[in-house]
Amino acid sequence: MDSPDPYTPGHGNPGYTVTHYDLELECRLASNRLSGRARLSVRTTTALPVLTLDLAGLRATKIAVDGAKVAKFAQRGTKLVITPKAALAADTPVVLDIRYEGNPSPLASAWGEVGWEELDDGVLVAGQPTGAPSWFPCNDHPSHKSSYRISISTDAGYRAVCNGSLVGHTTKSSRETWVYEQAEPMASYLATVQIGRYELAELAGGAHAHSGAGSTPGSLGVPIHAAVPVVLLVDAATALAHQRAMMDTFVQCFGPYPFRGYTVVVTEDELEIPLEAQTVSIFGRNHLSTSWEAQRLIAHELSHQWFGNSLTAGSWRDIWLHEGFACYAEWLWSEECGAGSTDSRARAAHLMLDTLPKDLVIGDPGPELMFDDRVYKRGALALHALRCVVGDGLFFTVLRSWSAEHRHGTVDTPAFAALASRVCASVDGFDAEALLKPWLYGTALPSFPGS
Repeated sequence: MDSPDPYTPGHGNPGYTVTHYDLELECRLASNRLSGRARLSVRTTTALPVLTLDLAGLRATKIAVDGAKVAKFAQRGTKLVITPKAALAADTPVVLDIRYEGNPSPLASAWGEVGWEELDDGVLVAGQPTGAPSWFPCNDHPSHKSSYRISISTDAGYRAVCNGSLVGHTTKSSRETWVYEQAEPMASYLATVQIGRYELAELAGGAHAHSGAGSTPGSLGVPIHAAVPVVLLVDAATALAHQRAMMDTFVQCFGPYPFRGYTVVVTEDELEIPLEAQTVSIFGRNHLSTSWEAQRLIAHELSHQWFGNSLTAGSWRDIWLHEGFACYAEWLWSEECGAGSTDSRARAAHLMLDTLPKDLVIGDPGPELMFDDRVYKRGALALHALRCVVGDGLFFTVLRSWSAEHRHGTVDTPAFAALASRVCASVDGFDAEALLKPWLYGTALPSFPGS
């Protein structure tokens, strides 16, 4: 079947969903060799004579469906095509058992190279938006969210960091095996493996309450860790000193942290941009700074745990629901930490946008421009416009209701507008769709909110 998303043609398959991925991986760092066994619990949504998965640069060697050998399988480009002995009926649960191997490498995309990448001493996975097939067979689309178990065996002396909770760690000879479970549903692009000579440090810091957003409990009880090379431990402790205060602020603004823990990985390599994964954010050593530019990125990536990871856009055209919200989170943190009010950050963004071409519809920016900075800034300004019209009380009620009602689900722009209109029904004549439309679906830049 065709891809359900024109932004990522050739990725994903609407004919089935994967409820659970069980990945057993063997990684040999010196040769960058990956051997894997992927067991996928699948439910068909339509009758399927063949089943296609996304897998690129790795070779499938053996496949079974419900324990039985398949009639045949073949790889065509970035697709693994499986033909079972009998067509699968609609609404049928099946288990796919796929063994595969090869030397994984980043995949070329419209957004640069994505996926599995060798570091100077370790491995990094940059999954967004189409990098997942570089290391495991999957149904690669954000509307398909699944639970995961990831077991990875790698060289002794290296730590593997994956999504969710560490539930097992064993050492045998020159190999160490790390087992993680991600119980909450996760899109494939958010699945990750990070391998390096990392020490795991707990990030301390007391509770911190945001004064204007309500009385939601803070982040106490949520473990926050950093996986960092020994040589960077001091720098990381300094740069990440406000990580818990950031989480406290976002808990107050957005509602409870949606997962069981949070880990920041810092690579010894420099990275062009930080990377987002569910329960994990990845930074390069060059991001370890107390400057506002570094701190805003640290805040930005944390906020994606709510907007992008727990609440995931069902279509890439709605990427502003991730990036606009995360940009606004930067501005909220700026005010909380004394680096500039939210309004002043919004005004600066508006002035900057006014100097740029006004030819982008951020509610449907097209694949080439979906990570354009205008999507981030103008999306954040759409939220600021909402706040200016309805006031702080209703605005933060909207954000917390949005996070709560769609927790671990998929979202779209009409659903956000509908929720905002419902929560703000007490405001005479308020129509969230009408308010958001010029910001999201017009090209001309609206006047600054309230001016």
